[in-house]
Amino acid sequence: MINRSHKLSVARQAKLLGFSRGSVYYSPRSVSDGDSALMRRIDEMHLDYHFARSRRLQ
Repeated sequence: MINRSHKLSVARQAKLLGFSRGSVYYSPRSVSDGDSALMRRIDEMHLDYHFARSRRLQ
């Protein structure tokens, strides 16, 4: 989408595409193993207790 070697500046290209220049340079962090395990457990609980809201799963 963004071509850094294009004659248009990165800021101009981002503006034309409708997003911020900062998002061009953003690189997401990987999720840690502990966080992945916690998210999996929360998903399992949500599927097992689909009738319970988030406060009841605490």
